[in-house]
Amino acid sequence: MDVRRAHERYQGGDPAAGIETRHAFSFGPHYDPDNLRFGAVIACNEERLAPGAGFGEHPHSHTEIVTWVVEGELTHQDSTGRETVIRPGDVQRLSAASGVRHVERNAGDRPLTFLQMWLAPLEPGGDPSYEVVPGIADSTPYALPEAGAMLHVRRLTAGERTAVPDAAYAYVHVVRGEVELDGEPLGAGDAARITDAKDVEAVAVSPTAELLLWEMRAV
Repeated sequence: MDVRRAHERYQGGDPAAGIETRHAFSFGPHYDPDNLRFGAVIACNEERLAPGAGFGEHPHSHTEIVTWVVEGELTHQDSTGRETVIRPGDVQRLSAASGVRHVERNAGDRPLTFLQMWLAPLEPGGDPSYEVVPGIADSTPYALPEAGAMLHVRRLTAGERTAVPDAAYAYVHVVRGEVELDGEPLGAGDAARITDAKDVEAVAVSPTAELLLWEMRAV
């Protein structure tokens, strides 16, 4: 198990424009050849946007992009003509495939924080696709077969335990609260990369905690 702390993330964004970003993996000008990916995960970015701030139209290709809003509301527009608003508890997936362009912004009047995770597809190309699953439940994992991955959401109360799925690769990100993962304390923004995960448990040590767990097959 390789634990990465929130304060170890690369800092990015444009604070003067109301954009603050924390990168968990090698990203853009922050190139780290020893931190390019884990399993299918190639990016895990924590984004903070002030009201009115956002990312102008930009391209993506050959990437599965999954977004989880922590607080606030995220407005999304893409080159297929879709415009949606993503709220806490929703899962948004943009399959960039052979190429798509999109805009992300905080059109609300309060700060926005969201987590965006990029996964490498098993096969490149194809047609772009998009979906939002509103209010995903803890008991309903979100399958991402294009990347050989499954996303699990776990919301815990103090003392409550949850199993990390047994998998070739498991990526655990603490969204909020504090947990002990296999005895290792983790706080908000901390993450753990587990290879050949088996019989690993997380237990909440704060009144509430929220985790995102990626279960991934060998690649």
